[in-house]
Amino acid sequence: MPHFARWCLLSALLAAAPASAAPRAPASGLDPRAISVSGSAEIKVPPDEVLLSVGVESRAVALADAKRANDADVAKALAFLRASGVPDKDVQTDYVNIEPRYPYDNDLKLAERLRPQFYVVRKSIGVRLSRVGAYEDVLAGLLANGVQYVHGVEFRTSQLRKHRDAARALAIRAAREKADALAGELGVRRGEVQAVSESYSGGWWRGSGWWGNTGGGQALQNVVQQGGGGGAGEDGGTLAVGQISVSATVNASFAIE
Repeated sequence: MPHFARWCLLSALLAAAPASAAPRAPASGLDPRAISVSGSAEIKVPPDEVLLSVGVESRAVALADAKRANDADVAKALAFLRASGVPDKDVQTDYVNIEPRYPYDNDLKLAERLRPQFYVVRKSIGVRLSRVGAYEDVLAGLLANGVQYVHGVEFRTSQLRKHRDAARALAIRAAREKADALAGELGVRRGEVQAVSESYSGGWWRGSGWWGNTGGGQALQNVVQQGGGGGAGEDGGTLAVGQISVSATVNASFAIE
């Protein structure tokens, strides 16, 4: 059979073939007849640990003198923490910086402008406190024992996984109830779940500072105010730590029956 005749016969057969009744599946793999909902839940929990980040800064014309003074102040702060009952495993020096400072007088000769006027040595100390009520006294004691800066204060829960699981269970329930409500209003029934995703937030509260915070008393006052100070707190202190939020969100798609 000539090629042209075969081509005409094939075209006629294709035109006569019945069309498939099954709809093409969407690219996402989900049934197009679906209900997509989002459920959220929030749990309030009291913090049971505090993370402190503080800084020690020293200045001297000679680098060796600046480093020696910085080492002495850091040693004083570490000794205070040890005497306050903070375990060594919960204390870490995690930042060291040495910075020469040069004169800004453009009238000086180049050689004089390139000669440091003095050196700045900085070191940060990270502290984990498992006794939230001791936070205020420990921070004040550090500022009286070699520390000049408060970089950060973070109230946390050590049971974050537990609280996230509880928040997720509530979020799943909220998503299912929302899907049932939508299906009921539409006169259909909720079917099996087709897709689900989750996300979390919270579990800590954080305050922060910077190396430019001069004045230990001012730094302590700022952090206590940010932390909610002013009410009677644990152990008779003036810091009201309040509660921190743990949130979960669940996005789910259900088939429609």
